[in-house]
Amino acid sequence: MADLLALSERFIDNDIYEGAGLINRPTTELSELGNGIAMVEAFSHVVVFKTGDGLVLFDTSLEAFGGGVLKSLRGWTDEPVSHICYTHGHADHVGGTGAFLCEACEKEARRPRIVAHENVSPRFRRYEQTNGYNYIINARQFAPASELRMGDGSATPGARRFGPDPWVEPDTTFRDRLEIRSGDTRFELHHAIGETDDHLWAWVPEHKAICSGDFITWVFPNAGNPQKVQRYPLEWARALREMAAREPELLLPAHGLPIAGKARIAGVLDAIATVLEMLVEQTLAMMNEGARLDEIVHAVKLPTELMNKPYLRPVYDEPEFVIHNIWRLYGGWYDGNPAHLKPAPDAVLAAEMARLAGGADKLATRASEVAQAGDLRLACHLAEMAVQADPENIVAHGVRAEVFGARRQAEASLMAKGIYGFAERQSLQILGQHNQN
Repeated sequence: MADLLALSERFIDNDIYEGAGLINRPTTELSELGNGIAMVEAFSHVVVFKTGDGLVLFDTSLEAFGGGVLKSLRGWTDEPVSHICYTHGHADHVGGTGAFLCEACEKEARRPRIVAHENVSPRFRRYEQTNGYNYIINARQFAPASELRMGDGSATPGARRFGPDPWVEPDTTFRDRLEIRSGDTRFELHHAIGETDDHLWAWVPEHKAICSGDFITWVFPNAGNPQKVQRYPLEWARALREMAAREPELLLPAHGLPIAGKARIAGVLDAIATVLEMLVEQTLAMMNEGARLDEIVHAVKLPTELMNKPYLRPVYDEPEFVIHNIWRLYGGWYDGNPAHLKPAPDAVLAAEMARLAGGADKLATRASEVAQAGDLRLACHLAEMAVQADPENIVAHGVRAEVFGARRQAEASLMAKGIYGFAERQSLQILGQHNQN
């Protein structure tokens, strides 16, 4: 069993990064972190408190991990679960709840009280309305790790379902703040927006501990996901500052490593809040000067010394994506380019560019040349145009697969890799079908 607190201490104090594999480990292994507090590492972690009057859980992980989490928990204690607190309504945080309800039913024990912010239930309803879309984008974002069935809670092979079936609704909700007690332990639940609009974080004064949910994930904050709904970076930073004001001595995130030590935690919270504040400040400054989104995306940068922190690596989300979300939040969807307000269809524009270039083959050839020269951003535009102009062109698809494959390999964030890899596989599939014929 890894000493998670010692591991985070070594990484933070020495400013070292040894890869995501030591930071986020979906093992369902339970680690006791002191005096009746445990963490079960899973797709998202489950944080557990012994209270003498039942266990209080924060999150239940993904549905596929629920059984493993429960098994590890029962290797530690037989104390029944009294409360399950959803930090927010993402599938990897609430999907495992069914396993705990089934256990209570089988043991004829009291059903756990499920506590969440009032926006969690509307989120579940939105997921049902957009099931197909969410299934597609999660398969794309997490491919080729789709074997993990991220968000696919279906028991039917091949069924395209996003999330558990059913979503287990909270039975106790709150708007701004709620205090719950279990045994001698008090949990102060605070609503804040950041990655989501239904998020809570908890202060546990008896342990001087913070349960931070996804406000801390040991990667660059997921405040810009290009395929998901609005994020709130400035409000995220404010929540981190509010946590720091409690002077916690134990920080329990839903992803990544737990952190001990008042000064160490304060430094982490300050660094993450600072990068978010800097992005908002710089983006708004350029917006107020009349800059287009394109200019801002390529101009705003964060200090290398902050980006190199082991808990701020852009291996999931990245600053460029956050800028888009800041623009959307404060400025809407128009990016400042009048040609983009009511544009021609992509295929029509691509066909015209191909005609000017002398055909889709010419565009594809130029894309390959530009990629070999190192400009993968431009090469992606040209390769995509070549295929849009002539969707049956095998040469164009070959170049598109090569260009987007190279782009995938060159990117650091999972989100970028997923999207570029999806484009690569599309063209490879078409090439494969052509070769079979």
